[in-house]
Amino acid sequence: MSNSPTGEVYRIDWLPGTDTLHGTCHCGREHTAQDPIEMWEWMLAHPQGHEPSSGPEPQGNSS
Repeated sequence: MSNSPTGEVYRIDWLPGTDTLHGTCHCGREHTAQDPIEMWEWMLAHPQGHEPSSGPEPQGNSS
């Protein structure tokens, strides 16, 4: 990883009372998953060629 800041903010929240993680990309696109590895893979792959979100993405989709 680089030591220089990118200005991009990625956020992953745990939804209390569930095993679900909710991630939000720096563009506003959202994704939910139960597997932390799946969530981070989506998060790190997602910024390539995407547009701002029109709403939450269904669980298990990775675009």
